[in-house]
Amino acid sequence: MRVLAIDIGSSSTRAALFNQRGRVVPGTGAREEYSLRYTADGGAELSPIALQRAVRACLRETLRGSRSKQPIVAAGGSAFWHGLLGLDRNARPLTPILTWADSRSLSDALRLREEFDERKIHGETGCMLRASYWPAKLRWLRRTNRALFRRVDRWVSPADWIFEKIFGTTGPSDSMASATGLYDLRTKNWHEQLCAACGVNPNQLDVIRETPSRSASREWRGASVFNAIGDGAASNLGSGADTAGQIAINIGTSAAVRMLDGNRRTFSFGLFRYVVDRDRFVIGGAVSNAGNLHQWCLRHLRLRTTEAKALSRRAAANDELIILPFWVSERAPTWPENLRGTILGLTQSTDAASIFRAATCATFYRLSTILELLEQKNGRAKQIIVSGGILHSKPSLRILADALGRDLGVSAQTEASLRGAALYVLKKLGYNPPPLPLPKLIRHDRALAAKHRIRRERQVALEQELSSFLF
Repeated sequence: MRVLAIDIGSSSTRAALFNQRGRVVPGTGAREEYSLRYTADGGAELSPIALQRAVRACLRETLRGSRSKQPIVAAGGSAFWHGLLGLDRNARPLTPILTWADSRSLSDALRLREEFDERKIHGETGCMLRASYWPAKLRWLRRTNRALFRRVDRWVSPADWIFEKIFGTTGPSDSMASATGLYDLRTKNWHEQLCAACGVNPNQLDVIRETPSRSASREWRGASVFNAIGDGAASNLGSGADTAGQIAINIGTSAAVRMLDGNRRTFSFGLFRYVVDRDRFVIGGAVSNAGNLHQWCLRHLRLRTTEAKALSRRAAANDELIILPFWVSERAPTWPENLRGTILGLTQSTDAASIFRAATCATFYRLSTILELLEQKNGRAKQIIVSGGILHSKPSLRILADALGRDLGVSAQTEASLRGAALYVLKKLGYNPPPLPLPKLIRHDRALAAKHRIRRERQVALEQELSSFLF
């Protein structure tokens, strides 16, 4: 028995077949890469056609790698949250995909906060009234291109459109809908007041579906298709951070700290509550600058030394630079949307490696603050499990442990979201795959952690000072 899993990320798509034990069928893994298109005014877009091509290319490669004649009985996926796509009556894209990193709707988010009580909306939707989410993006599109806005027949998440094109299914899962900012946690449906405020009829939003559909496409006929869930939820499932007392940290293009919750626990203002399925939630916070900032540093600083040497564990704790890592409009926990990347402390002796290390630490300090907020409400985690692209950099993992002041478990699964999508489908089908092996432990250095705490306090103070200056 085999199931197909697809992981649609903001920088690459992956696909593979999995058996009933939750293991990849050898030879079926596939990957296609692409890039966000950033613009000077804060845009961060993806081409829907290019994304669909990448997904189809992955599926072709996965099928070519499968030599078994066993049928694929089900398919599912994970995908990046918050993406917005407008379609015409024939389900053809009218807009580019506006991603979580697109900040052109900052002023529209501000107006929404003037019209609504953000804390009340946060409690009802689990989302902030900020540029990352659909309400602000919809208001921006309506304000800047009313003719285009009126032509849109349906507003969808890009993964749901791709599933519709490939499998013939429609509708988002509760998980994908919950991160739009238009999902009402109380009714498990679209939030009527916010829809009205955005000029969107709820009929323009697909019916939310939790149950699987039979594929209507000829190629996948007969397979049960489970609508995609959010990549953050899938990452927790796939990395092994899916039980009480566990917290997952995933560092890829962006980064997040998350824990699964089935008890409707309280969560701090500035963090999120999204849905895994109708019985479970995921709470936490995400930052916009992580792997994308890492790649920017490698690309533009043109380091003359190796990455491993540049990320010296001891030097990272002793650097003097303080950085606000806001190359892309930042999110949790403080949502400093009007601040941009800042480097404090440059001198003639500053080199590229110092900037690279300080930028890396700056991202980790923000994750540390999110971790503290989660633990204040839910108790100290028994285990912190790390997954994502950071697993390819042992120096980064060591610095992360020191920056957090915590020992870290390194997930045995390098493709956590992809595996999580497969596990989600398998468990819905009644299978119970065995857990991952115990993660390898990276221990923090207490002396270095103490120095990082001082640097993190300086970063917080700099953000507060600049925020007060600008406002």
